Amino acid sequence: QVRLVESGGGLVQAGDSMRLSCVVSGRPSWNYALAWFRQAPGKEREFVSGISWSGASTLYADSVKGRFTISRDNAKNLVLLEMNSLETEDTAVYYCAAGRSLTQTSGYDYWGRGTQVTVSS
Repeated sequence: QVRLVESGGGLVQAGDSMRLSCVVSGRPSWNYALAWFRQAPGKEREFVSGISWSGASTLYADSVKGRFTISRDNAKNLVLLEMNSLETEDTAVYYCAAGRSLTQTSGYDYWGRGTQVTVSS
C-alpha cells in the first residue's frame, strides 16, 4: 500500500522560511512524479509545485515562483519543498501527491493527509 506522509508544517512569521518533507512508503511500481498542493480555508485545493521522477522537470504556481523550491531524493523516497519569504497568503494545509505524470491538475493517484502551514503577519 502506498502512503505519503508530510511533515515540517507549523507557525511562522511573514518573511520566514520553512521546509516541508514528504516520505513515500510502499512506493508505486512505476516511476512517479511528486507534487505539492495546498488548500486554504474556504478555498479550493490548488497546485503549488511538482517535480518529475528524474528531477529534470519542475513546475511552480505563479504565486510561489522565486520563493519556493522543490526537490526530491529517490533513494530516500523523499520530496522537499523549501519555502522562503513566506506570506500570510501561503497559510494553508499542504498536501503531497504522487502520480504517473507531472501535471498541475489534481489527477494524482496517491495523496498524503496534509500538514498545516500558518504564516502570521
